[in-house]
Amino acid sequence: MSGRESPDPTREKVMAKEEGPDVAVGEVRINASGHKDQLQRQYRLIALCALALNIDNAWIALGGSVTIAIANGGPPGVLYELIVACSYYAVIGACIAELASAIPSSGGVYHYASITPGLKYGRVLGFFAGSINFFGWLFDFASITQICSNVAVQLYAIFHPDLVIEAWHVYIAYILITILVTLTCVFANRLIPMLQDAGMVLVIVGGLVTIIVLAAMPDRHASSSFVWKDFVNITGWGDGVAFLTGVLNGAFTIGTVDAITHLAEELPEPERDLPKGVFAQVGLGFLSAFFFGIAMFYSISDLDAVINSNGSFPLAAIYAQATGTKGGTFCLLFIVLLSLLICLVGTLLTCGRIWWTLARDHATPFPKLFSSVNEDLSCPIPATLLCAIISIGLGAIPLGSKTAFTDLAGSFIILTSVSYALAIAPNLLTGRKNVPRGPFHMGSAGFFVNAAAVLLIVFFDIMYCFPFGLPTTTQAMNYNSVILVGVVALTAIWWFIRGGKRYEAPTVMHKYLAGKM
Repeated sequence: MSGRESPDPTREKVMAKEEGPDVAVGEVRINASGHKDQLQRQYRLIALCALALNIDNAWIALGGSVTIAIANGGPPGVLYELIVACSYYAVIGACIAELASAIPSSGGVYHYASITPGLKYGRVLGFFAGSINFFGWLFDFASITQICSNVAVQLYAIFHPDLVIEAWHVYIAYILITILVTLTCVFANRLIPMLQDAGMVLVIVGGLVTIIVLAAMPDRHASSSFVWKDFVNITGWGDGVAFLTGVLNGAFTIGTVDAITHLAEELPEPERDLPKGVFAQVGLGFLSAFFFGIAMFYSISDLDAVINSNGSFPLAAIYAQATGTKGGTFCLLFIVLLSLLICLVGTLLTCGRIWWTLARDHATPFPKLFSSVNEDLSCPIPATLLCAIISIGLGAIPLGSKTAFTDLAGSFIILTSVSYALAIAPNLLTGRKNVPRGPFHMGSAGFFVNAAAVLLIVFFDIMYCFPFGLPTTTQAMNYNSVILVGVVALTAIWWFIRGGKRYEAPTVMHKYLAGKM
């Protein structure tokens, strides 16, 4: 594979005949990824679904991006674009669920992309898929932290109307929130399943409470034409292009279908539970976001006031119009803040697990450091701390350019979907023969679903790189394509300098493909 012998003593052991996803070798338990179990298998199906819903946090993500999304068609555009995005991600989710059922590994897409192409191309495609997926999740963590920071500052501003919100106010909140979330991931890992259960209740019950308040409290509601018919396009593009580029906003709401796959080694039955968690995330995420969106738009009495809000979180202006009170606005925003904090715990958990998994196979700088795990705390501490530190650096970008940070946040969708394509496309092109059958398998229908997923990813990723509006300027340009090229170039540079020489490819790749050598 890499031109030299692997130092991993478990690599040969896992090629032995196994029964089930794990196998005991002496007193060491080897998991489905071919490595020694180092993390506690503390998640059950309910906790897994809770984590998926908390990371997705669909209705809050929709509300947090409403002023950006509204340009691509107004309220009808936001709602119909959400339907398209969720349908699109349901197709991708089916592909990811099938692969997760067959290969339950914390590497997620990284491991899938290593196996589906076969031995010849699996090593390099897996390396690039893992790196691109990691950067996508890192940028997502930074973007959600920024939203959470905006909410925190907005909560203070509700009762201090004379406050002129500055970028540094938000950044201070950003740093404090990042520290809080990191400490939780490192020192309170055993409590995270319970925290995620509480978060699921908060997402569902808090969402229902918010929907009821938005539907019941306003003195007058917007018209049905405003919500469902009046397509308002202020982008400068034709309506068709504006709609298709606006699907990015819906994708940001639902596009985290691989999140829970990175906790495969913390589940007793990952091959059965991961597909259920993926489908629960997409289905419940869509329902919560769609019904929240309807209630939100019906509660708007002055759209211009929302768009031109000078606060740090424009959803507060909608809540203020709906409730008519500072107290009501504060309470609804506080639900958002708590949900986002729990969401950030799950997102940082995902980021740290991805980098740790890459380091185990020598795909990162300083692999010995970043592959280490504190088994008492059940946490890869160095990998988690690295993600937090980089995120704090990314959070400083809005101090100089809000547009640059917006592009960075939007690139999460493009980067992660590209990593999905690097796993799904080879599976299709090789006749789906390199992946064993898991409990969830699509059979012959898998060819159609895989092809649809790849075509949709290619089409929409191209649309997402269009300029946000016409005429465009250097400051308002869409730099998503530049970010994608930059991440690929950075990965390629590391591959040629050091990574390709030291990189061993996943143990799971040897496990499933050894018989094809």
